[in-house]
Amino acid sequence: MPEPVVTYKSQDGIAIITLNRPDKRNAINNEVAAQLRAALERLNDSNDDRVGVLTHAGAHFTGGADIKGPPDDFPGCVPNIGVMMQKPLIAAVGGWVVGGGVVIVQMCDLCIAADDAKFMFPEAKVGFTGAAIAGLAARIPHKVAMELMLVGNEISAERMHQVGLVNQLCKPGAQLEAAMPWARQLADNAPLVLAVLRDYVGRIIPKGPSELAAQGRAAIQRVRQSEDAKEGIASFKQKRKAKFHGK
Repeated sequence: MPEPVVTYKSQDGIAIITLNRPDKRNAINNEVAAQLRAALERLNDSNDDRVGVLTHAGAHFTGGADIKGPPDDFPGCVPNIGVMMQKPLIAAVGGWVVGGGVVIVQMCDLCIAADDAKFMFPEAKVGFTGAAIAGLAARIPHKVAMELMLVGNEISAERMHQVGLVNQLCKPGAQLEAAMPWARQLADNAPLVLAVLRDYVGRIIPKGPSELAAQGRAAIQRVRQSEDAKEGIASFKQKRKAKFHGK
């Protein structure tokens, strides 16, 4: 049986989610996207895990989309775009953080980065984009976000720490270890308070196109999966007046 390309480990109320395709610099293809989405949903549904740490095997967080086979639905695996997270998520990254990797980091609540981490968004040089990066301009200074997106050159972890995308720097290879005290503190904090604060902040941060589209999809999905939707279809087939209950 092949080794999973994303692993999930529970440890004292903390879910450690690991991108596990190091031979390909953890490039994101359909398999990685599907397994990452499943891991994020598992964290949401867990009765034991109160916080997640998203990290990586090998030297690099991710080289971004797999050029040889990019994912059909990258936004679907991004926290707080494809999966609306109910619990805090910390990114623990090192090496290259490229393309979609930057998007994933920006959508996490916190980020610990090795001081060898290099952030790069090369889509303007490659000739395609999904525009999920647009929300970065609401999270770091506008001119720095535009430099990353439009120029496409790498930006160091130190500079990303200075502009606020990274909370803490650490030695290369120590990012998971450095993230664990943060995760333990979050796991010990009051879950309802964390949820309320995350919700409030999520409401006031300006949204990029991908985030707005995700919110729309989530709202439509709730309606489609509701009891009222089932009742509406049933009443139509049975040629009777529907009885809706707002559920």
